[in-house]
Amino acid sequence: MSVNYPTAYEVGDVVFTCIGNLLFRQVSAASACWSNHVGIIIGHDDKDYIVAESKVPLSQTTTLTKFVSRSVDGRYGVRRLEGGLTEQQKQALVEKVPERLKVLYHTGFKYESSRQFCSKFVFDLYREGLSISIGKIETFDALLSSNPEAKLQFWHFWFLGAIPWDRQTVTPASLWFYPTLVPVFNSHPDANETEPDWYYH
Repeated sequence: MSVNYPTAYEVGDVVFTCIGNLLFRQVSAASACWSNHVGIIIGHDDKDYIVAESKVPLSQTTTLTKFVSRSVDGRYGVRRLEGGLTEQQKQALVEKVPERLKVLYHTGFKYESSRQFCSKFVFDLYREGLSISIGKIETFDALLSSNPEAKLQFWHFWFLGAIPWDRQTVTPASLWFYPTLVPVFNSHPDANETEPDWYYH
């Protein structure tokens, strides 16, 4: 039996969730966004949508039901590139997925690494598959220094006393707030829809 959702989703839609463990809660605080995990819809198996994601320990595919079930209170949001994707664009994205599966997760969130993390996974699919940006690459310095909610003590601890300020990363927040990704569904409409004043300035 097919799972019913509030609206129809499409290949290329980006799915946002909130993982509740300490590390990911600090990702949310550092980026001023409720969402700290993302995946991308790559198809439907006649029962459920299929989501590709980078997660600990290895990138994988899963059902949308299972993807959402890992989120705090089942909270999730779906965003789509403004204007939608053509069938050719959808195929181009899907073709880029297999080479990114079964790749180790990077808990240091280093963009320039052979390993992956969730927002890099989705960002790179769009960038390399379609030459389209749906987020922004930024340094830890830019991310943490501009946000008064960032817990620097945690990140000093996480990086063993030395935050890699010049390291480049890409966050789920940079996708959630990106102007060309438009809302399709939000299970919790109170979740912040617009970026903080400092985010894209």
